[in-house]
Amino acid sequence: MITFSESQLMAWLSPIIWPFLRVLAMFSVAPVFSQRAIPMRAKIGLAFLVALSAQATLANQPVISLNGPQALSAVVQQIAIGVAIGFAVRVVFAVVELAGELIGLQMGLNFAAFFDPGTNAQSNAVSRFLGNISVLMFVVINGHLMVLMAVIRSFESFPADGSFIEAMTRLRLHELGTELFASALWIALPMVALLLFVNLALGIVSRIAPQMNIYAVGFPVTLVMGMVGLVATLPMMEQPLVMLLERTIDMFATR
Repeated sequence: MITFSESQLMAWLSPIIWPFLRVLAMFSVAPVFSQRAIPMRAKIGLAFLVALSAQATLANQPVISLNGPQALSAVVQQIAIGVAIGFAVRVVFAVVELAGELIGLQMGLNFAAFFDPGTNAQSNAVSRFLGNISVLMFVVINGHLMVLMAVIRSFESFPADGSFIEAMTRLRLHELGTELFASALWIALPMVALLLFVNLALGIVSRIAPQMNIYAVGFPVTLVMGMVGLVATLPMMEQPLVMLLERTIDMFATR
């Protein structure tokens, strides 16, 4: 009769359980992976498949017993780091959406706001459009694979048996706030400059021809120029999106 000891079972299961928890926590927060259209069973199965496939690269992982004193700390750490990775990727999409809010404000489309069930908040048409474009671009540039690589590589910087408080200190997630506003202004800068020039030209026209109803003419002109500017600047969104994703992945892989 074949028998197995508890230490043997832990040696087989421990290298899979902790990556599985970290990947599953990331799936619950990260864009695309956390969509409600994806069944929970599919997320659990995919997380287990990723953890199992990563065993070839996750060599010499620590063995942590589920009955040991480190088990609770390890569970909390895996969930926290997985959620942090998903949150960091979500910030990248928030950068594009914030740039859309700034562009929509300049175009005069802030009144065209609607409730977004994905974020449970109000967003204007331009912000939602750029958000959908960023999701499509995220899939096209294999951003989902980059995020999975970040989760696997995070075990080099944040091992499963590490200290939870030390891991949170090294992550420095508060620095993402500065990146959010700086990158959003950088993405929206060409459109803001274009629409500012259009508004300046309309102001000069209103001074030259006071009899013209600038309110009736200005909104269509601003809207049309905004649409033209969006078409011209959309091909240039790939570079900042890739740069932000790479910076986010490096934050978990090289610290």
